[in-house]
Amino acid sequence: MATKKYTVTLPEELAEQIRREVGAGGFSAYVTKAIERQHERDQLGQLVTWMQEESGGLLAPEELAAAEAELKDAERHFDAPATPDHYELPLAG
Repeated sequence: MATKKYTVTLPEELAEQIRREVGAGGFSAYVTKAIERQHERDQLGQLVTWMQEESGGLLAPEELAAAEAELKDAERHFDAPATPDHYELPLAG
């Protein structure tokens, strides 16, 4: 995958804490994984919203179970042990 440098503004204290934990060379990988995880959560939220709209209201129990299973699959993807290429950042949904 091609990469491009972007400038973002982060709270200094948070950025320095992460940099201490992962090292200067691991910071970009950590932030990339955090953004990927948040993007997946956002997409799952959109899926649930769409399913609710299609069903005319709240999800049926089996639809909710299917959405929760999909969320758990996505979370398992990020539960692998942290390596320099794989950092996990818990983000609020």
